[in-house]
Amino acid sequence: MQVSFEIRKDKIDRHGLMPVRAVITFDGFRIRRTVEGAKSSLKHWNEKNERIKAPNKSEPYNYHLEYNDKIERFEQKAKEIFRFYHLNDMAPSQVDFLARFDSDMVVNVSKDFVLCFNEFIDSGKLTKAERTIKSYVTALNVFKDFSERKKYALRFDTINKEFFAKFQEFCFVEKKTKNNYFSRLITTLKTFMRWAMENDYHENVDFLKFQAPEEDIEVIYLTLEELMKLYHYEFEKEKLRRVRDVYCFGCFTGLRFSDLKNLRPSNIMENEIKLNIQKTRTIDHRIPLNEYAKEILRRYKDTIWEPLPIISSQKFNSYVKECCRFAGIDAPTSITRYRGTKRLDKTVPKYELITSHTARKTFVTNSLVLGMKEMVVRNITGHKKEETFRRYVKIAENLKQEEMSKAWNNI
Repeated sequence: MQVSFEIRKDKIDRHGLMPVRAVITFDGFRIRRTVEGAKSSLKHWNEKNERIKAPNKSEPYNYHLEYNDKIERFEQKAKEIFRFYHLNDMAPSQVDFLARFDSDMVVNVSKDFVLCFNEFIDSGKLTKAERTIKSYVTALNVFKDFSERKKYALRFDTINKEFFAKFQEFCFVEKKTKNNYFSRLITTLKTFMRWAMENDYHENVDFLKFQAPEEDIEVIYLTLEELMKLYHYEFEKEKLRRVRDVYCFGCFTGLRFSDLKNLRPSNIMENEIKLNIQKTRTIDHRIPLNEYAKEILRRYKDTIWEPLPIISSQKFNSYVKECCRFAGIDAPTSITRYRGTKRLDKTVPKYELITSHTARKTFVTNSLVLGMKEMVVRNITGHKKEETFRRYVKIAENLKQEEMSKAWNNI
């Protein structure tokens, strides 16, 4: 692409001034466009530099500085559009170029936002957990939906204070998004923007000011009594027995569902499991096996399901609710969520809240209640964040206090 400038010698005004015209050539195309507001006399036009010369001291001022600035900005905008094409591997066309050039918006010379987000997702597939990648894909779909419905251009330079305000309103008012999910969307966005900045795709730092903290929510878990009730329940359907076994195995080991999916017979030792944890990228993580976990593994030894009968997470979460319903885990359980400043309270049977994620929470809470040392439990689960683990410690301490009160206050 080349941009050159000339004066229109066929259009001379009464002061002897001629308009400055740009000639843009690329891929066999030639576009001629007048540089608005820039004009020069033949005497002051520098053919070699394609700029307007300053007048002699005896001549009146010819506004060469102002006109040359218009020429510079015209050339810069044209080059930025072609840089955008280059960065995004796009074939330029005359129609698209003119549409971008005539737009009042500042030309975005960085890579396309959505294309980069897809690159970000692809780059994480080798290092991130499957659940994390799915959350990235879902977040991108929400951002695209926002862009389309609110007519807001998603570009690196538009991720600013205005974006945050409009996106927040869109999530809370139109999507009915709860605060904690909005917080995760913003966290994902900030993670992507940092990644893109590290790859020199943009220099916008406005996103660093976004604040959407998560709020504490109830920890849903099975009490020891409920866990044993589920473990010993006799299901008529084989599929429910298998789902119950996998869920209970998570309750007895603290393993995430993503790690249960990756479990292989070679990971099973006599008294422990040894595996690499996908989410935290921990190598040779060791988890001791209690008798309940060993019994579940024996049920599938030398079968097509060995070591465990894993199914998709969607089906699993549906079936585990059914398992808990049959087992009578239906205590009324209240949960509170927020959408903006609006409080949302709901009370449901407990089985409706049970998912694969509650197995790990069940393991941590009951292990602490049973007297396991915090350091040992945390070493088994691999919790990295202190504030996350302290929630379980607080629950265990409250339960112990309740039991103490029941035991001693009735004497």
